Amino acid sequence: MKHAIASTEPGNGLDRILTVMRQLRDTQDGCPWDVEQTFETIAPYTIEEAYEVVDAIDRDDAVDLKEELGDLLLQVVFHAQMAEEAGLFSFDDVAQGIADKMMHQHPHVFGDEVSANQSEQSADWNRIKQEEKASKHAAKLAAGLSIDQGADPRATLNDIPKGFPALTATDKIQRKAALVGFDHPEMHQVYAKVDEELAEVKEEAAQETIDAAALEMEVGDLLFVAAAVGRRLNVDPERALHRANAKFVRRFNAVERALAFNWENRGIDELHAAWNHVKAAEKAG
Repeated sequence: MKHAIASTEPGNGLDRILTVMRQLRDTQDGCPWDVEQTFETIAPYTIEEAYEVVDAIDRDDAVDLKEELGDLLLQVVFHAQMAEEAGLFSFDDVAQGIADKMMHQHPHVFGDEVSANQSEQSADWNRIKQEEKASKHAAKLAAGLSIDQGADPRATLNDIPKGFPALTATDKIQRKAALVGFDHPEMHQVYAKVDEELAEVKEEAAQETIDAAALEMEVGDLLFVAAAVGRRLNVDPERALHRANAKFVRRFNAVERALAFNWENRGIDELHAAWNHVKAAEKAG
């Protein structure tokens, strides 16, 4: 046996997975696939595992949730191990860093500050976040790291991750803009903006010669303001669309079963009737 098996004693889980990862990444006796991975090659798996956690939560499946959280933890351990090998930081640095961050962002819990209400707490949170952004910006400059153009720590929208799903990014962009007052004050104005953007999509689509790029932009604007409706109604647009997708798949599958998986020679009226029957049955419970 090339490596001793990490202890399985209760309470030793974190040390065990850290040991397992070090052994997997051993350039002499480790796993060839694990050894050749990089931050870039592992990143897609990190995103995938995060989505699988959400899926388990949506399905209210505690068994799968435990497993998926383990898979997601593995991604954190994997990245931290590669960083330690490169002399960048360790898993302990990651854990200590997030603990420090949480304590700093919650002075009403870990310090002497007292927030009278949620509004004051939110104001304190935003102030602390801005301070952290400025501090991180200064630290990067001091370390000689390249800073993206427009990454001024005072900029409201300079920290939206480029890898975010589009709807999640839209929600975050809008919420940050709203914090500085860039938002429609009344809900009816948001609804009107949806109508306006839909009209612009129709207008662009009705052109004799369609400009694909312009049409794409107009559809994007429509989706952007649709997300704003969700935000103003305290609905997460990414989660809402995820659930709508799941609902469509569930109902479509039911229609397909009702048609015995035979789509030939089915008119649209018949398909709509089957869909409405499934929808009514679902709502009736």
